[in-house]
Amino acid sequence: MKGICILGSTGSIGVSTLDVLARHPDRYRVVALSANGNVDRLFEQCRAYRPRYAAVIRAEAAACLRERLMAAGLGGIEVLAGPEALEQIASLPEVDSVMAAIVGAAGLLPTLAAARAGKDVLLANKEALVMSGPLFMAEVARSGARLLPIDSEHNAVFQCMPAAYRAGSRAVGVRRILLTASGGPFLHTPLAELETVTPEQAVAHPNWVMGRKISVDSATMMNKGLEVIEACLLFNAKPDDVQVVVHRQSVIHSMVDYVDGTVLAQMGTPDMRIPIAHALAWPDRFESGAESLDLFAVRQLNFERPDLARFPCLRLAYEAVGAGGTAPAILNAANETAVAAFLDRRLAFTGIPRVIEHCMARVAPNAADAIESVLQADAETRKVAQKYIDDLRV
Repeated sequence: MKGICILGSTGSIGVSTLDVLARHPDRYRVVALSANGNVDRLFEQCRAYRPRYAAVIRAEAAACLRERLMAAGLGGIEVLAGPEALEQIASLPEVDSVMAAIVGAAGLLPTLAAARAGKDVLLANKEALVMSGPLFMAEVARSGARLLPIDSEHNAVFQCMPAAYRAGSRAVGVRRILLTASGGPFLHTPLAELETVTPEQAVAHPNWVMGRKISVDSATMMNKGLEVIEACLLFNAKPDDVQVVVHRQSVIHSMVDYVDGTVLAQMGTPDMRIPIAHALAWPDRFESGAESLDLFAVRQLNFERPDLARFPCLRLAYEAVGAGGTAPAILNAANETAVAAFLDRRLAFTGIPRVIEHCMARVAPNAADAIESVLQADAETRKVAQKYIDDLRV
């Protein structure tokens, strides 16, 4: 039986992970759970799964959780607090696998700690890899950690790639990686109307149920841009060898195009329990709880090229991965700041790519050869982005 730590257990990926685990109680035991501030849901998860540890960011939330657990007769669950607690539970000796599902830059250090500790890292936090890039991959190689992608697109590519893909995608006969994208809620919205898009409209994804930040990223297609960067790192591919394909039905989750003309595609219903179950069971397979794909109900599959005038965030992501160094960290920090401002109604939807472009022009990228360089680029970019947003509101 394997021990698992879920970083971000109260979010959509964390909840789906626990749903899959509940179907296989003989395979995994929950050692540790973490949450940002949703103490109510974390308490219910602790009551249901009885982890050894529960970690939250804020001390007052930890005190509240500790008090509720004691009152429920669950005082044996040790409650930890602070960002360092996340690194601690991700490195526990009794943990074999870490589900890295914390959204944004906040997931970088605990996910990196899991990699350094040689764990099976089930990577749902794309920002951690985007920010630290080669530094993260070097830690994986050094420690012998196994990196199993959870994003539906990267998990699909992983399933379609040959075993020796780390030698380089071209070296194993791969011509292109084809990342599919739904196009989000505004694929055919007149461009003039995007200026007045509301947060409620932006988070209403047509196919997937996701958190607010990742839903906005899907609407701007920054989500796909981050996935391009991640694909280059995961599969040792060049940016020109990763192509985004708009596929409205979200039935094909990604494809691999081989030099002999073969294209392998992974298909399934849009349910995150499928890639979660695949990574948990790998190299075996077990039941996920998702419905089987009904091809007769699908009827047709459509594909189109992404419009970079409509989705400038995708263009900016390709520019960042081409620049290398801390440029992806700058891109990510600017995007997180801009998306937060948009969700708080302090920035227009179309202001998100403008903030990112401003930061990429103002913050010079450096070598990403140390975590300190990455964190410095992140902090500097957030200051530049926030000032730009504040100036827009004057």
